[in-house]
Amino acid sequence: MNRPKIDLLAPPFAGHLHPILAIGRALREIADITVISTDAAQARIRAAGLAGIAVVPGADAALHAITDPPHPVGAHPLRLHAQFQRSLDLLDAFAAALVARYAGRRPDLLIADFTLPVAGAVARRRGIPWWTSHPSPCVIEARGGPPAYVGGWMPGVGIFGRARDAVAASAVRTFKRSVHRLHRQRLRGLGFPSLYRDDGSEAAYSDECILGLGLRALEFERDWPQALRFVGPMLWSPPGIGAPPPDDDAPQVLATLGTHLGFAKDPLAATLDGIARTMPQLRLHFSDGRLDDAADTAHAALRRHAWIDYPTWIPRMRAVLHHGGAGVMWECLRAGVPALVLPKDYDQFDHAARLDAAGVALRLRDARDIAPALRRVLDGEHGLHPDRFVDALRPGEAEAQVVSLVRARLGV
Repeated sequence: MNRPKIDLLAPPFAGHLHPILAIGRALREIADITVISTDAAQARIRAAGLAGIAVVPGADAALHAITDPPHPVGAHPLRLHAQFQRSLDLLDAFAAALVARYAGRRPDLLIADFTLPVAGAVARRRGIPWWTSHPSPCVIEARGGPPAYVGGWMPGVGIFGRARDAVAASAVRTFKRSVHRLHRQRLRGLGFPSLYRDDGSEAAYSDECILGLGLRALEFERDWPQALRFVGPMLWSPPGIGAPPPDDDAPQVLATLGTHLGFAKDPLAATLDGIARTMPQLRLHFSDGRLDDAADTAHAALRRHAWIDYPTWIPRMRAVLHHGGAGVMWECLRAGVPALVLPKDYDQFDHAARLDAAGVALRLRDARDIAPALRRVLDGEHGLHPDRFVDALRPGEAEAQVVSLVRARLGV
C-alpha cells in the first residue's frame, strides 16, 4: 500500500516554519512529507529530517523587507496597506509556483501556514484537501471579545465594554473590506473574490480544518469558527546552533525579541546593559535571534548572543523577558518560567494580554518597567502562576492530536 503524501507550506521565518517542521516530524511516520518554502529554509528543513523544496528564487530578500521594516507596523492603516501591497507580489509568485507543482501531481493533503492563503486557493482549484496551520489563534476573527491588532485589549466588561469590543471588531472588518475593494481584481485572481464566506468565516483559512497551535484555556472566550481545532503548540528548534546554556550558579535571565523587530534590538540591548550593571548578581543574556554566522558580542555586563536554543536555555532561567512571540511564549509556559512581556508589533500585544489575564506573565508597557518588574520576579513578589499550563503542554500531546486528526482524514 502506498503511503499518503502530504505537502507542508510555510515562509522561512522561525515562528511559522518551525511549527510546520514540528508537524512534519510528527506525521513522517504515517506519510511521505515534503516541506515547501524558500531557499533560506532548506538547511532547517534538512536538520528536521524532512525533504524540502525551495520556490520563488529571490523571495527571501523581499520577505525580509516586508516583515522586518525599520519601524513598527502595528495598527497603522497606511503601513498595513503598504505592507499588504508588497505582499501581493510575493503571493502571486508563490501561487504560480504551486500551480506548476500541482500540474502533474496531487498530494493527499496540503497543510499551509496561515500567512500563505494562496496555497488554499490553488488546492481548491486542483481538488486537493487543504488545512490551515495557525500558531496565533488569537488573530482569527470570531464573535465575542476584542478584535486582534488593536493593541492587545482585554475583554470588555459589562454592556459598554461589550459594545466597545463589537464596534472595534466592526471597524477592523470594515478596514479589511476596504483594502479588499482596493485590490479586488488581484485578490480575485489569487482565488479570493471575497474575504468572508457566507457563514462569516474568513476565506483565507481552511473551512475543513484550522490547526490551532495553542491552548483554548489561554484564549479569551469567543465563538470560534467551526473548523478550528485547538491541538496545542507545535515546537521545534534547529539543533546544535548557538551558545550553550550557562552552567554557573548565578541567577540567569534571558531577554529576546525573536528573529524580527530589528529596529528595536539595539535600543533594548542598551537598556538591558544598564540594568545588568545595576544588578551584578544576575547573568543577563540577550538573543539577537540570528541564524546566520554572526558571532556573539562581548559586553561589560550584558551577554549578547547571536542565537540561543529556547528548549535548552529557558528551563535554566529564573525569568525571561520576551516580546510575545508564539515560540518563546510557549517554551516559557512549558518550562513554567516567569515571563515579562514587552510587545512591539503584530500579534504580540494580543498574546501579552492573554498571558497577563491568565496570571502567567507580567505585561510591560515600556522599557522603563523592565528593571522594577524583574526585581519583583526575582524576589518572588510577582503573584504569578507560571506553571499553570505545564501539565497541558507535556511533550507529545499536540503531536498525538495532529497525527490522530490526519489519520482520520486520510484513513490510515
